Amino acid sequence: MEGILFPRGVAEGKESLKEYRARGGYGALEMALRELSPARVLQEVIDSGLRGRGGAGFPTGRKWAFTAESAEQPHYLVLNGGEDEPGSKKDRLLMENLPHLVLEGVILAAYAVRASRAYLYINANYKNAIQNMTGALQEAGKAGYWGERVLGCDFSLELPIAPAPPDYVAGEDTAALEVIEKKDPLPRQKPPYPATAGLFGKPTAVNNVETLANVPLIIARGAKWYRSIGTRESPGTMIFSLGEEVKRPGIYELAFGTPLRFLIEECGGGTRDDKPIKAVLPGGPSSAFLPPEKIDLPLDHDSLRAAGSSIGCGVVRLITAGSCVVEETLRIAEFFAAESCGQCPACRMETNILATMLKKVQQGQGGAPILEQFQKVIEFNKGKGFCNLVNMPGPPIESALKLFRSDFEFHLANGRCPEA
Repeated sequence: MEGILFPRGVAEGKESLKEYRARGGYGALEMALRELSPARVLQEVIDSGLRGRGGAGFPTGRKWAFTAESAEQPHYLVLNGGEDEPGSKKDRLLMENLPHLVLEGVILAAYAVRASRAYLYINANYKNAIQNMTGALQEAGKAGYWGERVLGCDFSLELPIAPAPPDYVAGEDTAALEVIEKKDPLPRQKPPYPATAGLFGKPTAVNNVETLANVPLIIARGAKWYRSIGTRESPGTMIFSLGEEVKRPGIYELAFGTPLRFLIEECGGGTRDDKPIKAVLPGGPSSAFLPPEKIDLPLDHDSLRAAGSSIGCGVVRLITAGSCVVEETLRIAEFFAAESCGQCPACRMETNILATMLKKVQQGQGGAPILEQFQKVIEFNKGKGFCNLVNMPGPPIESALKLFRSDFEFHLANGRCPEA
């Protein structure tokens, strides 16, 4: 794990306040409170081009501006560590290993959006992350980095921890707000958006852990430095997660624009059994499959979008030769059907219908006409839910049918996988 968030020399295990300060930690906060107004910190983040790392990739500074400029008071900030994406480990490892970096990012963000309270919303299953963030809070509080009149300045901040239910949908921004308000983890209808009407109806900035971990570096070294890394539209680095399909599974921090091949072969060591790659899911279960000839695509938002997929939150899945795309797609559809919170009829019905249809294909039922029904179901319910989960099964199913239709046709004809 080496990059700008995980630089060389930072050991595995929780970094203490002393160790963090020895490499310049909290220097950005001290400088900001001494020399920069909240508006100047906000502008620096806007100029850096930092984009959210939670999946959508929305420009962070623009998101903050809606909250910062709202006349409604008070303002809130939420660190979204409800990470429950299959295969994603980056937020947990940041909170476990670099809790002070995350915490400094939270405090700087709260200062920029003029928040008086910032909630640390952390997956309840992440026991070590909660423990290490709690320890970092205690150390930083004693050092005067949060609380009343931070570092003697006219800025005060409360930092409570709010455990997040270990459910996929609980990581959605508005579901997180519901949990913090002591309600069930159910996404809200939008608009209004959290930036202007979030926690308790007040302006709220909600950001992913990895997103906020970049902020101290941007403030300390400047937007121009940050833009020197990555690409023009996707500056900086991103943490990518590789699973057991490769020889060296783990998380790897790479500059945006790095070829997908480098991540798979140089970082991951190639496929575990040296099998050829049949397909790639570059952005987790809600992204579209890519064929193996796309392996040299740059890992950035625009390149993957142009290829018909997405970067998501950096979970890269490999499907190797001999694997059946029907089986892989069915697993994805069943995951979304199970994780739907059920409050939106369109989502509840669509996710279950898609999973049921794929199960029929797997068992050789339905005949060729069933393949034409998938697109109709996906299109009919597109955008009808309170959150994006209603749309998530679509890209993998649509791309699988386009790229690997023969797998589906073989299942329909034989009731088993092509390689079985």
